[in-house]
Amino acid sequence: MAIDAKPRKYSSPSSSNGSKIWFFSLLLSLQYGAQPLISKWFIRHEVIVTSSVLSCEVVKVVLAIIFMSREGTLLKSLRQWSLADSLVASGLPAAVYALQNSLLQISYRNLDSLTFSMLNQTKIFFTALFMYIILRQKQSIQQIGALFLLIMAAVLLSVGEGSTKGSYNENPDQILFYGIIPIIVASVLSGLASSLCQWASQVKKHSSYLMTIEMSVVGCLCLSVSTLKSPDGEAIRKYGFFYGWTPLTFIPVVSNAVGGILVGLITSYAGGVRKGFVIVSALLVTALLQFIFEGKPPSHYCLVALPLVVGSITIYQRYPYRVKKKEA
Repeated sequence: MAIDAKPRKYSSPSSSNGSKIWFFSLLLSLQYGAQPLISKWFIRHEVIVTSSVLSCEVVKVVLAIIFMSREGTLLKSLRQWSLADSLVASGLPAAVYALQNSLLQISYRNLDSLTFSMLNQTKIFFTALFMYIILRQKQSIQQIGALFLLIMAAVLLSVGEGSTKGSYNENPDQILFYGIIPIIVASVLSGLASSLCQWASQVKKHSSYLMTIEMSVVGCLCLSVSTLKSPDGEAIRKYGFFYGWTPLTFIPVVSNAVGGILVGLITSYAGGVRKGFVIVSALLVTALLQFIFEGKPPSHYCLVALPLVVGSITIYQRYPYRVKKKEA
């Protein structure tokens, strides 16, 4: 896939788009913050990972088609659709995201929640890095400082969560190869995929909903092929696709699908780095929901992280990178 290496200037969001960005960001923060609790409550441990991931992708396709129909853009998109454009805009990021999701699931099952949460925040730096490599999108000094503040807040929030359980595997090699390495690789892939999606939406003008459909379809195909040889595939053939499911299992699956739609919208309107700010802010939502539903009060770390998150978002918004004008 050839990507134009020339620097591109992106105009700042209009006021209408700005309100959309804040609305979508709020919804994603709520969804992402609630997802860990919802998953813990409604997904039993014996549920096969691939079955939940595939189901989520199918739900995303259905939701995207519904939203496109409501907007009146479905038929127009179908008439203009071509396989070549689809592969260029969505094929590679879809495969990257599918691999990333599988690695996250593997890592989550082999790391304690504290280590997982802390390592997962490195995706913010990788996103900014790939934004520069692929889109030549530079960050101002203030924005770089805001990213460091955000990482500090993410680490504080992760520490504040505490870890009341050990990892599922006490074998150090198991933790390294099936816990730490997968989450690091997933963070790199997350930054790459976010940058590719932003390139497709801003440079190729690809619809966010259409990209979601294409990526979900490609992701489903990749996952389906992987089941031919994977342990999950063997488990599905032995026990059935919905092994371990209950009617309540659909709640986190649908919630996760809605989050995927929102991620696409935010990436399209505001870029992958903004998504990183939203995800870290969602950790505050998790702390609040834990206090409301589980009676677990926010830690001192959480209270310290709150102004860091607010400050980093404010600084990043107010001090964008500006191209210096050449003197005549």
